Amino acid sequence: MENQSVFMDLQMGPMLIGVVFMIIGMFVAFRLRSKFAQYSQTPISNRMSGKEIAEKMLRDHNIFDVKVISVEGELTDHYNPAHKTVNLSRAVYEGRNAAAAAVAAHECGHAVQHAVAYKPLKMRSALVPLQQVSGTILNIILLAAIFGGAFFYSAFPINTMLYIIIGCYAFFTLFSLVTLPVEFDASKRALNWMTSTGITNQREYENAKDALKWAALTYVVAAIGSIATLLYYVSLLSRSDD
Repeated sequence: MENQSVFMDLQMGPMLIGVVFMIIGMFVAFRLRSKFAQYSQTPISNRMSGKEIAEKMLRDHNIFDVKVISVEGELTDHYNPAHKTVNLSRAVYEGRNAAAAAVAAHECGHAVQHAVAYKPLKMRSALVPLQQVSGTILNIILLAAIFGGAFFYSAFPINTMLYIIIGCYAFFTLFSLVTLPVEFDASKRALNWMTSTGITNQREYENAKDALKWAALTYVVAAIGSIATLLYYVSLLSRSDD
């Protein structure tokens, strides 16, 4: 197969895969926002804010060196292991509803993982630098393929490029797969804590569980998309060898 033809496939195939999974991701994100908006309408029976719930969950797990702070944006909630902060968006930080309780407890689930040295979390943190380097390499290759013209097509061994791209996407895929148990485990810890403490009633618990399910699906879609792209590049390598 000619290099130029393969280079065209390098660009068009992943673009098509990206569009497909972008559409799926948009649907999941829409459902997540819809669920969050729905479950934000009903006040939680204990009247606790997301901040108060987060602080209680941390105390209940004997974690006293993590701060709960408010950050700007919508659904920007995350745990920062470097600064040891649970960062909650304003709607969650101040919210007194099942959606806010679910997100606050989930992010505290990551803090608990950090405290107990949960292995998948440690592995994901270790993969972050490799993922960043892989992204830089891919950007360089794709930009060179677009703007390098015929010289680049003739000078760069196609199989070498494919091996590099496959290696980069292997790191992306590994990162996305390791992220799944991290996110599912954080939600499990949150929901188990809600049950054991009675912080929510049954209806509020089911709402929180449903909201976290849709949040987890965003990571599932990302993982499947990464796998699909990796397999596409592997198939290109097989074709280039023919």
